[in-house]
Amino acid sequence: MKISYSITAISRWTYNLLVKWGLNEDLAAYVNLFALLFALIILVYLTQHVVRRMLRIVLIRISKRTDIKFFHHLLNNRLPHYLALIATLVLINAAIPVIFIDFPDLIKPMNVIADVYLVLIIIWMVMAIIRAGGDDLRTKPAFREKPIDSYMQVIRMILFLIGAVVIFSNLTGKSPLAFFTAMGAISAVLLLMFKDTIMGFVASIQVTANDTVRIGDWITMPKYGADGDVIEINLTTVKVQNFDKTITTIPTYSLISDSFQNWRGMSQAGGRRIKRAIFIKQSTIRFITPAELEKFKKIQSLTSYIEHRQKDIDKNNERLGIDKSLLLNGRNLTNAGLYRKYIDTYIANHSGTHKKMTMMVRHLAPTANGLPLELYVFTSTTKWADYEHIMADIFDHLIAAAPFFDLQIYESEASGDMTTLSFTDPLTINRSQ
Repeated sequence: MKISYSITAISRWTYNLLVKWGLNEDLAAYVNLFALLFALIILVYLTQHVVRRMLRIVLIRISKRTDIKFFHHLLNNRLPHYLALIATLVLINAAIPVIFIDFPDLIKPMNVIADVYLVLIIIWMVMAIIRAGGDDLRTKPAFREKPIDSYMQVIRMILFLIGAVVIFSNLTGKSPLAFFTAMGAISAVLLLMFKDTIMGFVASIQVTANDTVRIGDWITMPKYGADGDVIEINLTTVKVQNFDKTITTIPTYSLISDSFQNWRGMSQAGGRRIKRAIFIKQSTIRFITPAELEKFKKIQSLTSYIEHRQKDIDKNNERLGIDKSLLLNGRNLTNAGLYRKYIDTYIANHSGTHKKMTMMVRHLAPTANGLPLELYVFTSTTKWADYEHIMADIFDHLIAAAPFFDLQIYESEASGDMTTLSFTDPLTINRSQ
C-alpha cells in the first residue's frame, strides 16, 4: 500500500507540474500516462533483472552444495526467469490503478490482461519444473530409453487446456462450465483438428506399454525411407537418424499401423547374422577318386574327416558288394562335399563367429547362375564395421579356397574374360588320374 501511495503522489505531482507548464488538463493526463508507463517499464525491467539474478545465485549455490542435478536442470529451463516475472507482475498490479487514475475505464481491462498474463506465467513456471524433472529422468538408466517427450507434450496440452479455461473465465466473466459447453458444441471440429495429436497420443502409450520402440533402437522402415537410430519419440513424430546422418520423421501412429523392423533383438543377442551364398559352377562338381584323397588329406582341417568318412564309405560299399570299377557306383566323396565340410570347419574355428549361435552351410535350389552354397552364421559382434570386416574376411578366404577343390565360382561372362583356372599348388587336381 505504501508503494501505491508513493506512486499516486508521484503521479499527482507530475500531472500538476505539466499543468503548471501550460499544458491543458487532457493533454497533461496523456503525457503523464506515457511518462508513468515509461517509468514503470524501466522499474519492471530492473526488478525482473535483480530478482532473476538473486534466484539464479540461490539455485546455483543449492546445486553445488547438494549435488542434486535437478536444481541444475531448473536453471537450464529458466525457472528463475519465470519466478521473477511473478514479482514484476505484483508490481504492475499495484501500479495499474495509479497509472490509469485519469482513465478509470482502462483499469479493469488492464487488470484482466494482468490476470491472463499471470495464468500464462504460472503455466510456464510449472512447465519449466516438469521439463527439469524430465531432463533429470533422462539421466537415469531406467528412463533413458523411454519416450519422455510424449508425456511432456501431453502434460503441456493439459496445462494449456486448464489455462485456456481460466483465461476464458477471466475474459468473459463466465464459469468454466460455459467453456466446456462451448467445447462440446465444436467437438467434431476439434477432433478433426487434433486428429494426429490424439492418434499420436494413443500410439505413444501403446509403443511404451508394449515396449515396441525405444530411443536408441535401430529400426528400418522402407515406406518412410528410415534406416537408422531412433533419437526422439514425441506425441506426433518419431525422429530417426539414418546412417548417412540425415533425419527421417515418421508419424508416431505409423509405429502401430505399419510394419517396421527393429534390430534391438540382434543388438541384445550379441550376434549379427550372415546369410549369403557362393554360387558354384555346377559343371565343376565331381566325384573324388581314391588316388586324389591323399592330396585332400593335406588340408589339415579335413584330414580327420576324410579318414573317418572314407572308412564308412568303404565299409558300406563292401557290405553291399558295390562294383567300384565305375566311380558312379556306390557312395563317394565329392569335391563340393569336401568344400562344404571345409567351410563348416573354417567358420567354426573363425575368431569372428559366434560359437553359441546357429552355424550352417547348406545347398539351395540350383539356379541358372550355379548351385548356391549358403552360409548361415552369426558374428560375435553387432558393430557394423566389425561385422562387415568379418564377413568380408570369411568370403575372401572361401572364394580363394574354391580352386583348391577344383571348383569354380560362377560369374557372368563379360568381354570374353571367362577363362579356365589353372593352379600350381600341390593340391591342384590332376583330372588325368
